[in-house]
Amino acid sequence: MEKTEVKGHEAHMQKAKNLGIQDEVNRPIKIVFLGSGSAFFKNLFCDVMSIPGAAEGEMALVDIDPKRLELSRRLGEKILEKKQLKGWKVTATTKRLEVLQGADYIINCIEVSGTECVRFDNDIPLEYGVDQCIGDTIGPGGLFKALRTVPVFLEVLKDIERLCPNAWILNYTNPMSIMCLSANRASSAKVIGLCHSVQGTSHQLAKYAGIPYEEMKWRCAGINHLAWFTELTHNGKDLYPVLKRKIGKDPELLAQDPVRFDLMKYFDYFVTESSGHFSEYLPYYRKRKELIAKHCGEKYLGQSSFYADEWPGWRIDNDERRKKFISGEEEIDLARTWEYASFIIQAMETNSPFKIYGTVKNTGLITNLPQNNVVEVACTVDSEGIVPNYFGELPAHLAALCAANQYMFDVAADACIHRSKDLAMKALMLDPLTAAVCSPAEIKEMTMRLFDAEKKFLPGFK
Repeated sequence: MEKTEVKGHEAHMQKAKNLGIQDEVNRPIKIVFLGSGSAFFKNLFCDVMSIPGAAEGEMALVDIDPKRLELSRRLGEKILEKKQLKGWKVTATTKRLEVLQGADYIINCIEVSGTECVRFDNDIPLEYGVDQCIGDTIGPGGLFKALRTVPVFLEVLKDIERLCPNAWILNYTNPMSIMCLSANRASSAKVIGLCHSVQGTSHQLAKYAGIPYEEMKWRCAGINHLAWFTELTHNGKDLYPVLKRKIGKDPELLAQDPVRFDLMKYFDYFVTESSGHFSEYLPYYRKRKELIAKHCGEKYLGQSSFYADEWPGWRIDNDERRKKFISGEEEIDLARTWEYASFIIQAMETNSPFKIYGTVKNTGLITNLPQNNVVEVACTVDSEGIVPNYFGELPAHLAALCAANQYMFDVAADACIHRSKDLAMKALMLDPLTAAVCSPAEIKEMTMRLFDAEKKFLPGFK
């Protein structure tokens, strides 16, 4: 049978085998999904239900919004019906303590404050000249999302330590680096940070280079959203000269990824996050309007205030689309995606080694980045858990860009753990983009204005 003819369960089996996992899961598993209102829910739920052999178990959904919780419950039931999985049950609650006991895996997609702070995160810094595109992992927006989210996450981890200490927490919530660093410092829970930027970018690079993905060889490491493809070859040939020639001759190709390609011209390597988001990690591209106009494009290519303008609408659209899936007005794509969560679960359950890229503690993994901070590197998953792989040194100029952000993460994590306004202010002073635009006095004033605006979601900060 040709691969194109393989359908349904057989297609998922084939995909798993192609990715190196040979065996099927053979026991019931319990997964708790925290923040089931998340846009990640549909794909991650379908992915878990596509694990070969995983014919029974429990998916416990948790969300503090009862309406969105009910939508996710009904969508989960619809997916089970479509996939004809009668051995799984979906439970739903607004109280996590009711379902954590006995959990094998926790998928974390919580959002603290919903959309209530997105305009503060964007508009107050903009008054000081800090122009953000996404603003949820770095910069003023990323810092204050961390200040709101990390204390709640740490309370969740305390419950997990008590009720299901052996469970792995698969974290998808941003700001990824600060979340994982804070968890590592303040909890004994087993947390791995998961993002799809490595998978997505590796496929993009093959497309840009015009080669089959499976023929491209690469090596990648750094920090989340700032990991670098330090090796990129096809049949032994370095692809970077090829890409540089292409963007020099083809303005349309350059415009598809303007910031990433521009920095590649000078720093020699390609990075994992989209041009707009990536531009926020750097001091170069967003500090003057003319630079934004020259280097940034629309939407994810660097549009000013893009996330703040669009996120509230996306959230509504996500709920409306769920209603269409539930009613049958829109067909549900049940195919397994390349998100790591389901493959991690399958690899652990079957003891089939599988490689992922995750955010983990730097214990000598990248030797020229700050130790005991967090990095994003290849990791091997099997029944023993998740073992990060040694990388070695990054090229010095790439390490310098990563470290500049890590020092900000370092202070920001302590600000979250100790609920310190002073440390939050100092973290923002270390942020590369903010420091490129503002004086220390302006950063202090901005920080205090943000604390005042968002005090409802920042209890206990002094």
